[in-house]
Amino acid sequence: MSTIEKWDAADVRDLHDDLVSLHGPVERTSDHGADASADPGEGVRQLVTTILSQNVADENTRRASEALFAAYDDFEAIESADHDKLADTIRVAGLPDQKAARIQRALAAIREETGGAYSLAFLDAMPAEEAKGWLTDIKGVGPKTASVVLNFHFGKPTMAVDTHVERVSKRFGLVTESATNKRAHDELDALIPDELTYPLHVLLITHGREFCSARRPDCSNPVCERYCSCKGC
Repeated sequence: MSTIEKWDAADVRDLHDDLVSLHGPVERTSDHGADASADPGEGVRQLVTTILSQNVADENTRRASEALFAAYDDFEAIESADHDKLADTIRVAGLPDQKAARIQRALAAIREETGGAYSLAFLDAMPAEEAKGWLTDIKGVGPKTASVVLNFHFGKPTMAVDTHVERVSKRFGLVTESATNKRAHDELDALIPDELTYPLHVLLITHGREFCSARRPDCSNPVCERYCSCKGC
């Protein structure tokens, strides 16, 4: 249970500052974590890599991504690849058949939207919610995957809610305890000031890993003492 009855933007800014005091600032030169100098195809690559990362450890995501881009020359080759061979190439990421299908569906949707190009540049002109809606219309692309691409690549203010962000946010009362993952995305996007979307995402993950773990939270820190009254505190 949170120690704050109803969160507002000022409370969120205080939380951000307290997390920075505990964990240090999030270093990123541009708003929301976006890389303004990135190649247009990097958005597609990030989408593909994020699909690979679903429900798997970072190391296996890296290995699958390296294997995928070593085996195929470009996105067209990945989209047109034999499904079984593609699945075998990315097997280390887990759920190979599902992820191969999701990747090929995503690439097909992008190609059809652009008239043949493998670029997500068209999303840049869309409001965040419209861009997220376009991505999540692709079967297998959920709100977290869409938010990673939109926030990290395009700098759009939409929070990617992984297991750490969701757990800490519920314990602190930023989102309702019964919220689904999709609802958690919606509630955090409505609450968090745009300029804090990326740094708070990073800080909540850090806090979830270092202190606010799922089973044995270590609440002997000033952030938990101020914002949380869960059983561990």
